[in-house]
Amino acid sequence: MLPTPSTSHVCFDRVYEPAEDSYLLLDTLSSPSECAFLSERFPQSTAPPLVLEVGVGSGVVLAFVAANARCVFGRHDILTLGTDINSFACKAASQTVSTAIREKEQREEGSVFLDVVNGDLASSIRPHSIDVFIFNPPYVPAELPDFSRHTDYNAVPEGKSKTSFEQDSYLLELSYAGGEDGMVVTNRMLDQIPTLLSDGRGVGYVLLCAQNKPDIVKQQIRGWGPGWQAETVGSSGKKAGWEKLHIVRIWKSAA
Repeated sequence: MLPTPSTSHVCFDRVYEPAEDSYLLLDTLSSPSECAFLSERFPQSTAPPLVLEVGVGSGVVLAFVAANARCVFGRHDILTLGTDINSFACKAASQTVSTAIREKEQREEGSVFLDVVNGDLASSIRPHSIDVFIFNPPYVPAELPDFSRHTDYNAVPEGKSKTSFEQDSYLLELSYAGGEDGMVVTNRMLDQIPTLLSDGRGVGYVLLCAQNKPDIVKQQIRGWGPGWQAETVGSSGKKAGWEKLHIVRIWKSAA
């Protein structure tokens, strides 16, 4: 069993704490079937794959992939990049990933961590540049946060030494509140995926709950055009109710 990266340095008052959804992503990405799929898709003879996690949070998922690249990809030379709308999450995730890679390099060659960018979804990413995309979205059917407060709440207030309770509450809302059916943010991200993934080999992993209607989402993805595929490759939680979680793999097969 592969170790889970440490997040002991993260303040979970304002950054999403790893939970069942996070660990499902770790289990899915390191499962024999997905390791075989990724190793075949990104053989050692090809350029190092660029892995992007959007909404990186504490950084536990990206750090896990970076530290265990040889198991997941069959090669150590992957490049890792993250984004998050929460600036505190960006700082926390940078430390999580950097520490995990440094600890791994004490035993064997490690992957390369590029950065965590503070921004909205993948808006700062160059088109068709991402080989592996990972997204654990705010999927809870709950009213979206009031984004008009974002600039003021995305940093420690001037003249203060710490954030307020209201600020922390807002920052946590960003990580779980998904609007109607929990799909408002996810749909925005899905719209970007066809132009985000690299041509010929890009693959994405998106987490959904049952109330997000994953079967309908998969049908919509397959309707993007010839070759687009979407399959559930990991699941956990209750068999009824919106708590049941799904990891959907998105990729384009050869024409």
